Amino acid sequence: MTTPYPNRLAAFVLVALFSVAACGTSASPSTSVGSATATPGAPSAPLSGEITISGSSTVQPISQTVAEMFNEDHPEVAITVDGPGTGDGFKLFCAGETDISDASRAIRDEEAQLCADNGIEFVELKVAIDGMSVLTSIDSTIGLECLSFADLYALTGPESEGFDNWSNGQSIATALGSTTTLPNAPLEISGPGEESGTYDYFVEQIITPFAEGRGQDPDSGSRKDYNSNPNDNVIIEGIAGTDTSLGWVGYAFAEESVDKVRHFAIDNGDGNCVEPTPETIASNEYPLSRDLFIYVDKAKAAENEALAAYVDFYLAEGTIAAANEEVGYVDLAPEVLAASRAAWTSR
Repeated sequence: MTTPYPNRLAAFVLVALFSVAACGTSASPSTSVGSATATPGAPSAPLSGEITISGSSTVQPISQTVAEMFNEDHPEVAITVDGPGTGDGFKLFCAGETDISDASRAIRDEEAQLCADNGIEFVELKVAIDGMSVLTSIDSTIGLECLSFADLYALTGPESEGFDNWSNGQSIATALGSTTTLPNAPLEISGPGEESGTYDYFVEQIITPFAEGRGQDPDSGSRKDYNSNPNDNVIIEGIAGTDTSLGWVGYAFAEESVDKVRHFAIDNGDGNCVEPTPETIASNEYPLSRDLFIYVDKAKAAENEALAAYVDFYLAEGTIAAANEEVGYVDLAPEVLAASRAAWTSR
């Protein structure tokens, strides 16, 4: 089964049905990427079988929306999509337990080696761009609009273990060059746990560079004493529930909850504070922009016609753009999507 996203999908499915009724043609994108997808208008044998997708909770809504679209033409294909986190997804994928691994970061060397040790050959496909949003409650009383990487390290790094007030991080932030005055306000942090690619990205971009320069273990990760959860919706609720909160999730999830949380602008390192928007994320002007991926088991794609057809459909002209419009992610530049298509067809 697929995990339901009713608010995002219901409107999309309704629009698709009206489009079919009005035009008398399939709502599916018209460009085939690989041999498994039939030429538009040509008869094809019904597809059936199973596809199992797991991994990033950030990428999950894209893969799930594509699955819903694909099932409009191929209802006999059972597609399961879940989102325990990028790291947990790669464990399943490299053990041969899933067909596709959703990922909000590139696969690590040790994960790729685990796949190789188990005879799993894969193809890496970029599918979209997302920003990581740093957030507080919509009712925040802390009086800050912009944070720097130094501020975030001072509040969430390994040296901040036990800090329960924003001002506790002041000396670290100042030592790292921040000019922010951190408020005297209770600090309660909500964010993803270590199983999440969003957590990995946060650590790689913010924690590790400062930790190395301050004599900390670069592999220590963030402070451990915060409210961590693999479910982005639970994280949002945690951030919204405290008016002096701090937290982070993917931009698309944050945008769904602008009635509950608000974005911090992020200092780009030159003293300029950049708000996350589709435009600043796509241009990488926003300092916490990141690529999103799917990883496909090549042997399983060769054996499973439905799996190959699903990935063909995923990369076909218009599919990802339609899914992104529904779930709030940012489209890849045309040449980057073309590179993903080339990687898939040459697998």
